[in-house]
Amino acid sequence: MPHDDIITPTESTGELPVVCSIAPADLKDVLAKGLDDFREMPTHVIFLVLLYPIVGILLFRATFGYQLIPLLYPLAAGFALVGPIAAIGLYELSRRRELGMDTSWKHAFDVFHSPSLPAIGAVGLLLLTLFVVWIAIAHSIYVANFGYAEPTSLTAFALKVLTTPQGHNLIILGNAVGFIFAVLALSLSVVSFPLLLDRNVGAAIAILTSVKAVLKNPVTMALWGLIVAFGLVIGSLPFFFGLAVVMPVLGHATWHLYRKVVEPDLSPRPEYRPRPKGHRYGAEFPASLFFPSSREEPPDREEEK
Repeated sequence: MPHDDIITPTESTGELPVVCSIAPADLKDVLAKGLDDFREMPTHVIFLVLLYPIVGILLFRATFGYQLIPLLYPLAAGFALVGPIAAIGLYELSRRRELGMDTSWKHAFDVFHSPSLPAIGAVGLLLLTLFVVWIAIAHSIYVANFGYAEPTSLTAFALKVLTTPQGHNLIILGNAVGFIFAVLALSLSVVSFPLLLDRNVGAAIAILTSVKAVLKNPVTMALWGLIVAFGLVIGSLPFFFGLAVVMPVLGHATWHLYRKVVEPDLSPRPEYRPRPKGHRYGAEFPASLFFPSSREEPPDREEEK
């Protein structure tokens, strides 16, 4: 069974998955399982989330290089909105470990073989749109309070924010709007990506299931959101390098949260059938580097017999 380890969600039935009620105490078990996954797969997950500290450093340099100091905090906070996209590979590694499968880091990219890939892309695009809108609104709030003049330094900006009425208004209004975006992103994505990895249900059903999970467990999901926010803040403090640990733990834990809040589907998985790769001939170089040959493949000798 050479292809049993590829993602093979169950076929779509059009039905909304059953959502369970969970208690805040369940989050302790969720985090413990996420930490256990991280301990068992540290090399893999650190490799996958190295992008976060690298992006953080680039973000830091770009912010100071292009005088975008007022957007440093909104950009850093926006990581929480797009974090579920980056964690898809972590969900898959937890899924494979749960099933006793190989957890080599390369399997984090098996999502590209999934029938749910278009739906995953659609939900990801929705979160990216939320991120862009959040940055635009955050910039508008800053302009409404301080105008278009850029601060000369980070120290000058901090003094304006902390010691002036306009700065206090910026803090209150900015965090209030950011909270709304965070709640919206959490509601849309808390179980949608793990669900799409597990089942081929479509983007709409995945989002509806995620929203239903939040509405059915408001206190527990609010606490989970606070845990995620606190973890991201702690991980972001040392120039985002802490996210190399915080992100994988939260990512693995999110998979186990999905397992607790969505009733499992025990339907048999369809067989994965990869497309034939085709032959590449030296005579067709350099085109053969990028495209398989258009020649008909020779018949299999076994079939000729």
